[in-house]
Amino acid sequence: MDGDPHIHVQAKVMQDDAAVRNMLASSFGLAGDLPSHVATGCGLQVPRTRTSAEPNSVTCLPCREHAQAEHLRLAEQVERLSRMPGSIIGPAQAELAAERHRDLARKFSGAED
Repeated sequence: MDGDPHIHVQAKVMQDDAAVRNMLASSFGLAGDLPSHVATGCGLQVPRTRTSAEPNSVTCLPCREHAQAEHLRLAEQVERLSRMPGSIIGPAQAELAAERHRDLARKFSGAED
């Protein structure tokens, strides 16, 4: 992707390979390599270093729209799952998590309060 000036968002907005890698390294002393390129919300494969999960950093409009939609979907999913019998997340926790996702969706849309 030579010449692409944009910062993108990973296609799976909740996937954090670095966090998983760090957890495995601290738990088991194992550290696998992170992929050098990742799929993005706009459908490109870009170097991992050209992605961000921070709304203010993402400059690719299709990626911003993708992240906004994904965070709204995740907010609804958290609320729905919290209402299921036997759920390990309660309504108060779900409300906090859903609001965090909605806040991120607003930030990705550019409609910050």
